[in-house]
Amino acid sequence: MSEFPYLYRNSRKEAKRYGELEKWRSSHQENIACRKDIEAVVSAGFDGKRLTEDCARAVLDRHGFKRVQYVLANTIRGRHCTREIDAEPLQWSRQVYLPNDRKHDLEFVAQSPPAALNLFIGQVYQTYQALGLFGLEHCIDEQGGLDYTGKVLVMSPDTLREEYWDTRNQLWVGDGGFGCSPTASGRAVYATCLGDGEQTRWNRADFIGVLDEQYLPDWAREKLEKLQAQKSAGGPAMGGMS
Repeated sequence: MSEFPYLYRNSRKEAKRYGELEKWRSSHQENIACRKDIEAVVSAGFDGKRLTEDCARAVLDRHGFKRVQYVLANTIRGRHCTREIDAEPLQWSRQVYLPNDRKHDLEFVAQSPPAALNLFIGQVYQTYQALGLFGLEHCIDEQGGLDYTGKVLVMSPDTLREEYWDTRNQLWVGDGGFGCSPTASGRAVYATCLGDGEQTRWNRADFIGVLDEQYLPDWAREKLEKLQAQKSAGGPAMGGMS
């Protein structure tokens, strides 16, 4: 999976405040290009009832899942067409944070027919599901919040670059930091990757939540047991890092 242009997720107003207008402009132009490509492939592939199989693939290969999902979520909001979109793809699109920037967001609202958009979004959603990544549906219900220390955490795909989208890069063990507590003011979560043993600092918001144990793969269970044994013995953590 290739590296795609950076997706800026804040409004123009926020970009100006943070001195990031150039990032916003570049990303905004990419959003518009993505919208145009969606309209083009839908126009060519929709016969009034059906959409050419794998029509979404060309747009995904050019722009990546993150931007395509972002543009589609913005389109659904801008078109007020939630009733025309199937339930699961609609719920998936609603996971996207959209800033309040209506003046500019309207520039990348796809104008394809709602029935065609529904089929296109369905193709994107099915292609995403085929990647087998962990999502909110694989996590424990965190009503009231959970302490992340010692728990297997699911890294949000939004945090990872798409070329690193793999379940081995998604599963981390919370080692400590104020962000492990749901009530602390600090955000830092120090964690160890079960895939390769990397240890680094993240923010609590970089994780979707705590993985439900029933979804823990065998390879991850083995790595977790090894890591726990090393920590209990006071030895180096996975990957040779202390």
